Amino acid sequence: MRVVLAILLDTFPYRAMALAHILAAIVAFGPLFLYPSLRRTGETQAIAATHMKMTFPALIVLWVLGMGLAGMSEDAYKMSQLWLALSIVDWLILVTVSWFLIRPSITDTSDAARGKLAAGVGITHLGLFIGLVLMVWKPGL
Repeated sequence: MRVVLAILLDTFPYRAMALAHILAAIVAFGPLFLYPSLRRTGETQAIAATHMKMTFPALIVLWVLGMGLAGMSEDAYKMSQLWLALSIVDWLILVTVSWFLIRPSITDTSDAARGKLAAGVGITHLGLFIGLVLMVWKPGL
């Protein structure tokens, strides 16, 4: 099984999809590090445009590519794998936070919206860290 898996994971399509998956993560999470400082300068429209045109779609692409990688790995990464199941839960939380906490608060200038944006960005950073830990150490594999 290990020999078959090693051959399968050492193909150009798998590596290309893995690279695209990593790039999607960078696009999805990178701009979030700038949101607080952009908000302080009053660039809420720039944040809104970035979030809806870049960050949120990249989260969707991240999931599609991740599922593609799991599918290409045949028996190695079934849904019964703890790290993969936790990664999907982490992604679902991140999409929910992005849509229901960050998105509505980026154009609102109230103090409550500022707090929601800060909470959403903080939760997203924590989710990014959790996702990275799951991808690197793969607990349960």
